[in-house]
Amino acid sequence: MSTMVFVNFPVTDLTRSINFYEALGFQQNRDFSNEHSAALVWDDNFWIMLLTHDFYQGFIRDKKIANPHTHSGSMVAFSLASGAAVKKFAATAKANGGDFYHLEMGIPEEQMVQLEVEDPDGNLMEPTWMAFS
Repeated sequence: MSTMVFVNFPVTDLTRSINFYEALGFQQNRDFSNEHSAALVWDDNFWIMLLTHDFYQGFIRDKKIANPHTHSGSMVAFSLASGAAVKKFAATAKANGGDFYHLEMGIPEEQMVQLEVEDPDGNLMEPTWMAFS
């Protein structure tokens, strides 16, 4: 069995978040979804688990849920097949209630394209394409 990555994001509106991630190309796996959480699948190895705040709180015990609009706890980077796919992912996010921005690092687009993408709750993702020589 290959390694699978499950990213857990606390969300304030589960239905809105499901719609957002489905618009980005994720598919909901209803076998691992309920009224408190939803499993959104990119491929066999990468899933995003959307958890209501009450449900997420059970996993972090006495810690507080950070407000990702004002504090960063993590940024999930993953690769896409092309620079155009990165730009389409970001544009789709913005068209569906999220946002994106570009951090200029002086790397030409022929070598790497990456954008910082926020979901409606402020959770950060970093879709990236790199040309490996």
